[in-house]
Amino acid sequence: MSKSPYEYKCKVAGLWYDQFMNKKVRKAVSIVLQHEDEIFFIKRQNFLKAFPGYTSFPGGKVDPLDKDDNEERTLLNTLFREAKEELGVDLEFYLSQFPKSTITQIAKATSPPFNPLRFETYFYLINLSEKIEFDVDENEAYEFGWLKPQVILDEYKKGMRLLVGPVKSVFETLASKVQAGEFHDFDENRDYTMPIIEPLKNLIQVMPLSNTIFPATRTNSFIIGDESQILIDPSPKNREELNKYLKEIKTYNIDKVFITHHHKDHHQFATEVAIELNLPMYISKDSHERIGRLYGLSYFDGIQIVIAGEGDIVGRWLGQEVKVYEIPGHDEGHLGLAPESLSWFLVGDLFQGVGTVVVGGEEGDMSKYMDSLQKVIDLKPNCVIPSHGIALGGTNILEKTLLHRKLREKQISDLANKGHNVEEILKIIYFDIPDSVVKYAKANIESHLQKISKEKNGKRS
Repeated sequence: MSKSPYEYKCKVAGLWYDQFMNKKVRKAVSIVLQHEDEIFFIKRQNFLKAFPGYTSFPGGKVDPLDKDDNEERTLLNTLFREAKEELGVDLEFYLSQFPKSTITQIAKATSPPFNPLRFETYFYLINLSEKIEFDVDENEAYEFGWLKPQVILDEYKKGMRLLVGPVKSVFETLASKVQAGEFHDFDENRDYTMPIIEPLKNLIQVMPLSNTIFPATRTNSFIIGDESQILIDPSPKNREELNKYLKEIKTYNIDKVFITHHHKDHHQFATEVAIELNLPMYISKDSHERIGRLYGLSYFDGIQIVIAGEGDIVGRWLGQEVKVYEIPGHDEGHLGLAPESLSWFLVGDLFQGVGTVVVGGEEGDMSKYMDSLQKVIDLKPNCVIPSHGIALGGTNILEKTLLHRKLREKQISDLANKGHNVEEILKIIYFDIPDSVVKYAKANIESHLQKISKEKNGKRS
């Protein structure tokens, strides 16, 4: 018997909730292949869902078919299966034929508790007596080969490679030639009170809890620069979180605060941080005015305000000038940042790694939003970094976002032409979302309709 629309809505909403809130930790393996002083690495395709564009090792999560009564055997089953799928080699057979080759579990790392999807990953070092030329699955990797670990680390330090913490630690361990038998548990003594990562050298991502929109719970704050750093979007959720945040950022040599746009989850407590550290605040003219209207101009009392706009230089990263880009649409005064090399582009809320972008209200403009997406796509940065989620390689996520918006706009246009109003369109195309985000979906529809109307009127004139 077919499900009613209501039953279907509940089912899809449940799947949506599980996707973001399921805290079950799954096991995975990472295959670290070594021959003499070289390590086999891969650079993950930019279109992958997990860590696109990151330099890593082959591997993957445990599949139900890998399961064995013995946990160690289960992990090895996964390792050998992944080696066949990703590298086109039967490692189990190879190891049986070359007894001088060894396999050792060298490390373990678990995704932090705040991650929507969590994995407990075991790193296996396979020391090969002969170098193998692998048949790499190019759906998984677009760059791969044998390099000394220090080469990878040097390229990371030049801003050329994205690395997650545990992978970077494995490369560092191998570069230091620590004995393979020494096991590293990266979960020991980890402090999650204020999550901090460094996906690129001298680009620190601090993740305080913030008053943002579910399913996101944190807004990224960044500390970027060389001898002196820019502090971007300090916005902890409450005073308790602010105290934790200040304790961490005071260890850096910060010389300015930069605000990407006027939404509260990007500047809450920013003025207190600026006053506490005696820092000027860089902000767009529009964001400064909007915040002033919302909270009163006294909100900025005691702070030197510097109005920032397209082309302004606000700092240096690895010796390169960091430039301001205007990327309106989600918010009229929205600013992004990127270095000369375009090794990265800080896009704020142009897309979200967690949740979806709202384009609506008096500050939103769908035409400008889609133009801003295209602007960054055309610049072709090596990676894009959102305010919610992690850095992602290339611009694939922006291209997908723009395509989705275009398809959504056609859907809305077709329904409007058939006489459906906003409420009816909402029920038809956003039937699978929680009630808490309905108003944001409605704002997106209204923004699309305004864009469609403007473009029709423009054609008539």
